Amino acid sequence: MTTAEAAGVRAPAWRGGFGRLWSAAVLSSFGDSLRTAALPLLAVTLTDRPLLIAAVTACGYLPWLLFGLLGGAVADRVDQRRAMWTVDALRGLLVGAFAVAVALGHASIGLLIALAFTLTALQTLFDNAATALLPALVDQKALSSANARLMTGQKIAGGLLGAPAVPLLLAAGAAVPFVADAVTFLLAAALIASLRAAAPDRAPKPAGSTLRREIADGLRTLWGDRALRGLCAATALCNVGMGALIATLVVLVTGWLDAGTTGYAVATTAYTVGSLAGGLGNRWAAARFGPARAVLLAGVVQTGALVVMGSVRSLTAVAAALAVFGFMGMVWNVNTTTLMQQRAPADMLGRVSSAFRTLAVVGTPLGALLGGAVATAWGLNTPALLTAAFFVLSVLALIPGGKPDVPVVAPDDDATTTHVTR
Repeated sequence: MTTAEAAGVRAPAWRGGFGRLWSAAVLSSFGDSLRTAALPLLAVTLTDRPLLIAAVTACGYLPWLLFGLLGGAVADRVDQRRAMWTVDALRGLLVGAFAVAVALGHASIGLLIALAFTLTALQTLFDNAATALLPALVDQKALSSANARLMTGQKIAGGLLGAPAVPLLLAAGAAVPFVADAVTFLLAAALIASLRAAAPDRAPKPAGSTLRREIADGLRTLWGDRALRGLCAATALCNVGMGALIATLVVLVTGWLDAGTTGYAVATTAYTVGSLAGGLGNRWAAARFGPARAVLLAGVVQTGALVVMGSVRSLTAVAAALAVFGFMGMVWNVNTTTLMQQRAPADMLGRVSSAFRTLAVVGTPLGALLGGAVATAWGLNTPALLTAAFFVLSVLALIPGGKPDVPVVAPDDDATTTHVTR
C-alpha cells in the first residue's frame, strides 16, 4: 500500500498501482460517457415512444437484480485484477461489434436493449472487484481521498470531456462514439493487467461453503450495520426516482424544453461540472456538517433541484439545477463507497459491496419504466417531479441511521473497524 502526505492529510500516491487504476478508470469513463449519451440519441431516431426509449435504460440496470449478488461473491473468490481486465477486454469487443452493426445500418431498439443488458451483466463483476481491489492499493486513511479522486477524474473525462464531444462524433458517423468506447475499454484492460496488487488475506473456506452461503453472509453483514443499512435503504429509494429521471432526461430536454441535442449536451455538462465541484467540496461538507448531516443535506438540496427541473421551463434553470444536483450527488457517492470499504471485513468487501449495490438498484428498472409511463400520460416534465417525491422518502429513510458509529465487527476481531465520516 502506498500513500503520500499532503497538507497533513494522507492522500494516495500517483506512482504505482493507484495511478494506473485511476488512468484506467478515467479512460473507461470517457468511453462510457460517449456510449451512454449516444444510446438514447440513437434510440430517439429509431422510435418516438418514450416507454421504449426508457426500456433501454431499464435493461441496463436489470442485470444487477439477476447477477449482482453473484458478482460480489465471485469477486471475493478470484484474482480481482485479472477479473477486471478480462471483463474490460470482453466489453471492448462487444461494443466494437455493436459499432459495426450501427455502421451497417442494423441498429434496432432490440439490439440496444441487448447491448445494455450484456454490458451491465459484466459490470456486476467488474465494479465489485474494483471496490474490493482499491484498499489493496492505498492505505485505509487514504481511501476517502482515493475515492474522491477516482470519481472526480471519471466525471472530468466522462462528462466535461466526453458528453460534449458526442454531437461532434455523431456528426462524423453514428458508429463513431461506439468505436471510441471500444478502444477505451481495451486500453483500460491493458492498464489494469499491468497492476501488481497483493491479494487480500482470505480465511480458508469452511467445509461445505457455497456461493449461496457466502452471498447470505454478505447480506447479513450489511444488514447488521445500522449506517450501511440506512444508506442502502435511502439509496434504493433515490434510485427508483433516478431510473425515471435518467430514462427520460433526453425527452425532457429535447422535447419539453425543445433544446435539441445541443441542449442535452449543455444539461449533461452542467451536471458534470456540479459533480466535479462536489468532488472538491466533499471534504469540506463532511467536516462542516458531519457525515450523517452531510448526506441528509445532500438529499434535501437534491429534492429542491428536482422540483426546479420539473417545473421551470428554461434550459438555463434546468442546467443550474442539474449542477446543484451533481454537486450533492458526489458528496453522497464518495462517502458511501468509502464507508463500505472501511467498515466491511476485507475478505467480504466484494459481497457487502454487491449486496449494497443490488439492493440499492433493485427499483431502478421499475423507475425507468415508470418514468416512461408517467411522461406518456402526464407530460415530459413529470418524471423529474416523481423523482423529487422519491428523494423526500429517501431523506426520511436516512434519519434512523443518523449515528454511523456502530462497528460492523466486534472491536477485538482482526477485520477492520475503522469508522468513516460522511
